[in-house]
Amino acid sequence: MPLWHIYHPANVYSDSDKQAFARDITDLYTSFGLPAFYVVVLFQEIPESGFFVGGERSGDTVRVVVEHLARHLDDPDMRRRSTDRLDSIMVPYTRDRGLHWEFHTYESPRDLWKIAGLWPPGAGTEAERAWAEANKPIPY
Repeated sequence: MPLWHIYHPANVYSDSDKQAFARDITDLYTSFGLPAFYVVVLFQEIPESGFFVGGERSGDTVRVVVEHLARHLDDPDMRRRSTDRLDSIMVPYTRDRGLHWEFHTYESPRDLWKIAGLWPPGAGTEAERAWAEANKPIPY
């Protein structure tokens, strides 16, 4: 499951901006065969009085924390390409709006993850394809 925490200044994103951003994120992961319901995006508005960068208040910074559970990348070249691809998803919602942005990715062990009481099926398996098609966890 990719879990995106998007910390942003108040009033930077409208409801439609959030919907489009979340859709772009989801589209990236479903293009690799992940079920859409694996993708969780949390927008967390931070008031200017609570957002500091370098010890100074910041009203133009977006900070993103991406957690990956469903897939892990060991190859350094794949990690770089993945990081570049994640960055490209953010650009229309950050740089193109004159915002400063930063992000990092965690990879949590897959064996510490369950959905609706079920262990998620292995990557690329028939069961995972069935979950993607149903867009919900189903016993397998």
